[in-house]
Amino acid sequence: MEYHKTKDILYVMRLLGHKNIKNTLIYTQLIEFKDDEFVCKVAKTVQEASELVENGFEFICAFEDAKLFRKRK
Repeated sequence: MEYHKTKDILYVMRLLGHKNIKNTLIYTQLIEFKDDEFVCKVAKTVQEASELVENGFEFICAFEDAKLFRKRK
């Protein structure tokens, strides 16, 4: 489930205490990612970005004068 949330296999490997990534891969193969849908929002001010982060959105990238955020549905 942690891999489903973070998509960071190395983080999950350390979290589970595995010394070999092959052991971690066994567990991540059990997860299906059919519901990988996101809500996307754009922030143009620091206040807007702060509110999005407080509401569980994660920063993705900056594009021109806007910052893009997303959160899983």
